[in-house]
Amino acid sequence: MIQGLVQLFIFQALGELVSKFALPFIPGPVLGLVLLLAYLSVRGHVPAAIDLVGGSVLQHLGLLFIPASVGVVLYLPVLQANAWAISAALVVSVVATVAVTAGLLKVLAKKEPTHE
Repeated sequence: MIQGLVQLFIFQALGELVSKFALPFIPGPVLGLVLLLAYLSVRGHVPAAIDLVGGSVLQHLGLLFIPASVGVVLYLPVLQANAWAISAALVVSVVATVAVTAGLLKVLAKKEPTHE
């Protein structure tokens, strides 16, 4: 388990380095995941140590979002001041998503042959 954690932290650190020196507009952990994906793709399989740690982390993924959601409380005055703009953006994005999904479904449904 320790070996898998060390490997994951190495990829996160590599991602941070790439982010700091080459691609500052992409978060380091995201680059670390991309590097890990590239490594695993080249390797052809997931090592047992990374598989064990990955499974353990995924089981408790919900807990990893708690600090981010609790941190929102610090910005309540900002959120309240911009409540209408945030609400409008949410409504417009939901409507746009539903419209695009419906349009895509309509196009893809026409392409699929019927099996009668």
